[in-house]
Formats: sequence, structure tokens, C-alpha cells
Amino acid sequence: MTEPAPNGFSLPLRVYIEDTDAGGIVYHAKYLHYMERARTEWVRSFGVGLRDGLSENISYVVQKLSIHYGVPAKLDDELRVTTEPAGFGRVWMDFRQRVVRVSDQKELAAADVRVACIALDSGRPRRLPPAMVDVLALSQQPV
Repeated sequence: MTEPAPNGFSLPLRVYIEDTDAGGIVYHAKYLHYMERARTEWVRSFGVGLRDGLSENISYVVQKLSIHYGVPAKLDDELRVTTEPAGFGRVWMDFRQRVVRVSDQKELAAADVRVACIALDSGRPRRLPPAMVDVLALSQQPV
């Protein structure tokens, strides 16, 4: 794992057989899994516990997603998944994410993701918790 970086985060991954089809090419939906892990690790790197949020009736859901698939990843590829906060409001956070193959630095997939904060019991929007706002505000500061 990498250290917390306000303006971005990078998660190393490897492609396993479970990620691929019979031809050794990564399923398109697996990129979403990789991006989810990277967003979660970005938050965790700042000490914000998602499990704690569950006990406070807080959950996060992907509200909007735009993804472009470029070159496919293949079995045994080493990947780097990046997460860069791109903005936030009272109840949402935007991220830019990329999946890059380490060996040739080719961008395999790129996505813009909006994550909304909701009340776990009702599914209705709720304000982002203060700890998350603090992390997001830090990410909007010039480096």
C-alpha cells in the first residue's frame, strides 16, 4: 500500500485467474471491483473507518459512473489502480480513477465515479460525516 496522499492514491494489484475469462482476459466488471478497493483504501489511508460509519447509520453507494475501457488486462498482469478525489458536495464525492498496467504504463480503464452518502436504514441521502469532509477538503488544497 502507499501512504496517504491528499490528491491521489495508488493501489497495486495483480490479475488472478478468478478475474479472467477462459482466454485469460479480465472481465469488464472486475475493473469496478479494482476501483472500489482503491477508493476504500484511499479512505482507510486517512484513518476513516467505513465500518464505524455503518454503526452510525452511514453507507456509501455509487450514484453515477462513466467508464472507458481501453486495452484489456490479462492473467498475471501487475496493475496500479489510482484514485483521485475530483470534488464533493454535501452528500456526494467525485473521483477520477484509472487502471494502468505496470509493465508498459498503458491505461486499461478510466472512470469518473460519483459516490453518494446515504442513511443505511432508509437509503435516503445524508450529509457526509465530518471526518470524510475533512479528508475531501484536504484533497482540494494545492499540493
